[in-house]
Amino acid sequence: MEIVSGFIITYILLINLWLFTLMGMDKRRSRREKWRIKEKTLWAFAFLGGSLGGWLGMNVFRHKTKHRPFKIGLPVLTILHLIAWGYLLNQFYL
Repeated sequence: MEIVSGFIITYILLINLWLFTLMGMDKRRSRREKWRIKEKTLWAFAFLGGSLGGWLGMNVFRHKTKHRPFKIGLPVLTILHLIAWGYLLNQFYL
């Protein structure tokens, strides 16, 4: 059971770190008017569990803060993910 919970925690940390990084990269690219990361890609990683990293990245880098789907969607998705992660960790850890 500890192996499963370790995998879940590692997955959560890595996917959130990755989306946080992508938000920073996209912000930097937008300032330099370079090739951008598609919003579909950002949303894909958010749905796969990286919503908290995306939300933090959005606020830290002040990126996508005027886009209503990101402004509302990422916090809602984060709450749903926190509930799901809590349930999964409760099932496999306790």
